Amino acid sequence: MAREADPACYAAPTPMLPVRRALVSVFDKTGLEDLGSGLAKLGVEIISTGGTARQLAAGGVAVTAVSEITGHPEILHGRVKSLHPRIFGGILADRRRSEHRDELEQHEIPPIDLVAVNLYPFEDAAAAPDATVDGAVEMIDIGGPSMVRAAAKNFANVAVVVDPSDYPVVLAALESEGGLSEDVRRGLALKAFRHTRSYDAAIADWLSNGRLVRESSDPPPPKVDHASLPATVGIELEQILQPRYGENPHQAAAVYRQAGGGGVFGGFRQLQGKELSWNNLLDADAARKLSALFDGPEEDPVVVIVKHNNPCGVGRGATLVEAYERALACDPVSAFGSIIAVNQPFDGALAEAMAKLFVEVVTAPSYEAAALERLGRKKNLRLLECPAFSPVPGQWELRAIEGGFLGQQIDAAPEDPAGWNCPTRAQPDAAQLRALDFAWKVCRATKSNAIVVTNEHQTVGIGAGQMSRVDSCRIALDKAQLELAGTVAASDAFFPFRDGVDTLAAAGVTAIAQPGGSVRDDEIVAAADEHGIAMALTGRRHFKH
Repeated sequence: MAREADPACYAAPTPMLPVRRALVSVFDKTGLEDLGSGLAKLGVEIISTGGTARQLAAGGVAVTAVSEITGHPEILHGRVKSLHPRIFGGILADRRRSEHRDELEQHEIPPIDLVAVNLYPFEDAAAAPDATVDGAVEMIDIGGPSMVRAAAKNFANVAVVVDPSDYPVVLAALESEGGLSEDVRRGLALKAFRHTRSYDAAIADWLSNGRLVRESSDPPPPKVDHASLPATVGIELEQILQPRYGENPHQAAAVYRQAGGGGVFGGFRQLQGKELSWNNLLDADAARKLSALFDGPEEDPVVVIVKHNNPCGVGRGATLVEAYERALACDPVSAFGSIIAVNQPFDGALAEAMAKLFVEVVTAPSYEAAALERLGRKKNLRLLECPAFSPVPGQWELRAIEGGFLGQQIDAAPEDPAGWNCPTRAQPDAAQLRALDFAWKVCRATKSNAIVVTNEHQTVGIGAGQMSRVDSCRIALDKAQLELAGTVAASDAFFPFRDGVDTLAAAGVTAIAQPGGSVRDDEIVAAADEHGIAMALTGRRHFKH
C-alpha cells in the first residue's frame, strides 16, 4: 500500500542552509586539509572516519570519530563503519517535519548539514594490469555511495560534495553568505547522483564483461571476440556544449561528453577562435585520428586536410611546410574552409605558409609561440590543442540508429605491409610499397566506397562515399591535380569486378592495395597481370560508413 503523502514533503527547501556539523570521509585526499581547516575556522563540528580522520587530526583539525557517534567500532576491516541509524538518521532527517525533529531528539541523533564524501577508486583498481577479482571487489564502495545518495536525496536540508574542486566554492559561500543556497545544494546533489550513476555503471560493465570495457589493458584478440562486448551498457553523458545548432540550422542540439571517457574531450583545449560547432568537432576528430596513423617514431612531418569528414589532402615531407604544400596540392579548392591536423608541434613556418588559406579549425598536439602569434591574427580561427589519438586495446564505440546502437571495437588494428600477400607477377618495389602504405592509411579514414590514389609523399586523388567502386575510381582520377603516371591506389574493400582495376591502370596507376576476398579475386589478379601492375592483398577491409 502506498504511503499517504505528507504535506510537508512539498514544502520549499531551506532557502539558506547554515552548516553546523559536517561528515567528511574521502578516499581522494586532494584539498582535504584546506576543507577541514576552513570548516573548523567557521566553527563547524567535523565527523570523520579512518584515514580521513587521522589526516585531519594530524593537521590540527578537531575531529569526532564516527564510532563516537554510533557507539560501535568499525568492523569487517572497515567494510562497516558509517552504516548506522545515528549517521543516516542525521543525514536523511527532513527538518521541516516536526516528527523528524522529534525523532532526532528522542534518539539523540545529531543532524548532519554537510556530507563531503568521495568513493573508493574502483575503476583504477579494476583496470590495473595486475587486477584480481577479489581486489576489484574490495574497491566497490558501499557506505560512501549510500551516504552520497542519502545526502543528495535530502538536498533540501543537506549539502553533498563529491568533487574536491567544489571545496573552495562551498567554503567561500559559507564564509560570505553564512550558508549554502538552495541552488547551490541542488547543483551539488545533481553532481552527486551523476557521480554515483557513473560509479555503478563502471561496476556493471566490469561484472558483465569480466573487465572494464573503456580501460582494458588486455591485448587485442587475434580474432573477432563478440563475447568481449558487454550484455548491458550503462553510459553517463554530461552536456558540455550547446552549439548554435546541430548539423543544420533547424536542428536544436547539445554536445555531450562521456563520463570517464577520453578522446577529444579527454584533454583538448580551445586556444582561440569562434564557438565550436558539432561539424567542427566531428571533422577535427577525423583529422586527428588520421594524423595519428603517421605517428611512428621515425615518421616524417604529416599534414592532414579534412572537409566534411573526408580527407581532401594528406602530405608528408621533411618539414611541416613541405607536408602542407603537398597536402594542399591534392585539392586546393576543397581545402577552403577545411580542418587541418598535424602529427607534430605546429611551428611558425607552417603558420606563415597557411596565412592565405581560409581554415575553420586547426588541431595539433602543441603550438610553438611563433605559430600562436601568427595564427592569432585570424581571430575567428579555432585553434585546438589536443593529445594525439592513441587507442586503448579493447576500446569500442557506439554507432546510433533510431531505437538502437551498434557497439563495436574501434577500427584501430595495426597494419604491416610486410605481411601483405602479393599474388601478381609484378611485385611492388620499396618505393611502391611505401606509397601503398601511405595510400592504405588515408583510405581507411575515407568514407566508403573509398579509392585513394597517391604517390610516395602525398595524395593525388580521392574518391569517397560512392555507391559503386568504379565510380570512386573515376572520381579519384578526375579530381587529380598532379601527375598520375607512376602513382599507386588503395581500395577500402575488394573489387567486385575488374572494371575498377582497368580504370586505374589506364590512368597510369602502377600498384594497388586492396583487401581481397571477392569470389572474383582470380579475375581481378588476372586483370592486374594484364596491365603489368602489382597488387597487394592486405587481408583486412576498412569500411567507414
